This record gives sequence, structure tokens and C-alpha cells, in this order.
Amino acid sequence: QVQLVESGGGLVQPGGSLRLSCAASRGIFSIATMGWYRQAPGKQRELVATITSGGTLSYRDSVKGRFTLFRDNAKNTVHLQMNSLKPEDTAVYYCNAMVGSLNLNYWGQGTQVTVSS
Repeated sequence: QVQLVESGGGLVQPGGSLRLSCAASRGIFSIATMGWYRQAPGKQRELVATITSGGTLSYRDSVKGRFTLFRDNAKNTVHLQMNSLKPEDTAVYYCNAMVGSLNLNYWGQGTQVTVSS
């Protein structure tokens, strides 16, 4: 059973920072593209950032220059460092692990990020 365990959400003021972490089962982490998605109330889930097993990064335009995604392969963990947070970043953030070649796709339980003064 693949598990994705998320941590690090919370309430922060505009301009502040948070780091989200997602620990994955060892068997999936080494081969998966890891990513973070978010879903705001009344909106569809959207891609925030992904990193392949080889380290190739991709970000949605609205977070470029503010968010940084990186892998800690020794701990089977991926981190999303979020700086200069804006109210429009408020959403539930979900960790994702995908192995397209094996048709595998897993989700974490979600963690709330609220940016408000």
C-alpha cells in the first residue's frame, strides 16, 4: 500500500513563508514524478509544481520565483518551499506520486494553507 504523508500547512500572513513536506513509501518514491496540486473552494484542482525522478522541475506560472520544489531522496520526501505567499495561494494542497509507465497515481490526504492577515 503506497502512502503519502503530508505536513506543514497552516495559517500565514501575506508575504510569509511555509514549507510543505510529503513523505512517500520507498518503493514508489525512487521512480515517481512527485508533485503538489491545490484546490481552492469552488475551483478545480490545479497543478502547482512537479519534479521527476531525474530532477526535472515544472511550475505553474503564478508560483514561479516564489515556490521551490525539491526532493530529499535519502528520506523519500519532497518539499515545497513557498515564499512571498499571497491570499490567492489559499487552498488545500495535495501531494501526488505518479508513475505514468505503470499507470500508477496516488494522492495524499491534503493539507490546508491559508494566507490571510
